[in-house]
Amino acid sequence: MRRSGQKRATTLWRDTNFLRFWTGQAISQFGTQLGQLAFPVLAVTLLGATEFEVGALSASGLAAFLLIGLPAGAWVDRWLKRRTMIVADLIRMAAMAAVPLLWWTGSLQIWHLFLISGVMGTATVFFDISYQSYVPALVPSANVPEANSKLESTAQIARIGGPGAGGGLLLLVSAPVLFLGEVLGYLLSAVFLLRTRDNEHRAPAHQRRPLVKEIREGLVFVFRHPLISRIVVCTAGVSFFATLALTLFPVLVLRILDLGPQNMGVIMAVGAAGGLVGAVSAPKIASWIGEGTVIPLGSALSALFLALVPFSVLAPNQLVSAVMLVVAEFGFGFGVLIYNIMQVSMRQRVCPPRLLGRMNASIRFVVWGVMPVAALASGVLGSWLGVTTTMWIGVAGSLACCAPVWFSPLRRMKKLPDAPEKD
Repeated sequence: MRRSGQKRATTLWRDTNFLRFWTGQAISQFGTQLGQLAFPVLAVTLLGATEFEVGALSASGLAAFLLIGLPAGAWVDRWLKRRTMIVADLIRMAAMAAVPLLWWTGSLQIWHLFLISGVMGTATVFFDISYQSYVPALVPSANVPEANSKLESTAQIARIGGPGAGGGLLLLVSAPVLFLGEVLGYLLSAVFLLRTRDNEHRAPAHQRRPLVKEIREGLVFVFRHPLISRIVVCTAGVSFFATLALTLFPVLVLRILDLGPQNMGVIMAVGAAGGLVGAVSAPKIASWIGEGTVIPLGSALSALFLALVPFSVLAPNQLVSAVMLVVAEFGFGFGVLIYNIMQVSMRQRVCPPRLLGRMNASIRFVVWGVMPVAALASGVLGSWLGVTTTMWIGVAGSLACCAPVWFSPLRRMKKLPDAPEKD
């Protein structure tokens, strides 16, 4: 596996193996975004989901990170990561294909979406842990931030084009049909992964230890690292409260503001444009103000822009509400992406290769594990206190959770630590 001892490639544009991997993920991301729009539209408008059911649907897709996130990391460290991603893609493809099939037969119900969302979440756990652990196997350590920037840039382009295209297609077809685009995306991702080459080898069986000990080793690394531990606390807190606020976003847009699914697609697309600007500019911003400084700055910006979402209900008309949501989504996406690119790149660079899967899984367990709890809480609080009050609680909590990285050495750090020379 490539590490910091390797020379930096002049540019990843000349790395055909990385370009092959990147192309597959770009196509997959576009298909995924069609489904991201179709799922809440299908639940809220066609199946009449309540606030609690919207929260439960979101929780079902995230529960796997809490339930199997830790052992998944240990398993991924034992397996070949590219092969794991291919299997996960094929499972997600089959799960998504079930939605239009059930709809065409007239049997689609909300509990079907809960089940399908759970299968998707389980496969995504293994894909995402493998994905974040696989990048250092493809490119030299010094190129990891560039690789993450490129991957996140195309992901954001997909988030721009996907919801916008999906919103337009909803004028012509019903929401379940959009899931076919996601099916195609996962299929092509698997095909391009099959054509990607790497030097990764399965960990020798004699080096394996009991699963519990391997899981513990990953957790100990994460929570004893002086910078990663702060990042985990911040990210988990912001993830909880942002999920609390944004789980009910479709209810706010489609019911309270009555902006329609097409406008919801436009708002999501513009929000992704903010993420694209953040993804492209993160390395440059880091070189200007400091790699460490970007991390607390990004967390604070995302939380501040999130406040515009509940503010939108106070607007005098629908147009002003829509503009406020567009600005909120753009700024939130920008802040999240510059934060994520720098903190993920640091984690990949400082972690020993044999711990990458467990390190990423430990962080995902904490950061994503709080999300199903937050989604369920959002549904309960939305039914009890109302949608906007629940969102304000999420905004206040998100701002408070920026403290661990804001009041830390990161704020004055011009350069983040690099990878260790030896494992």
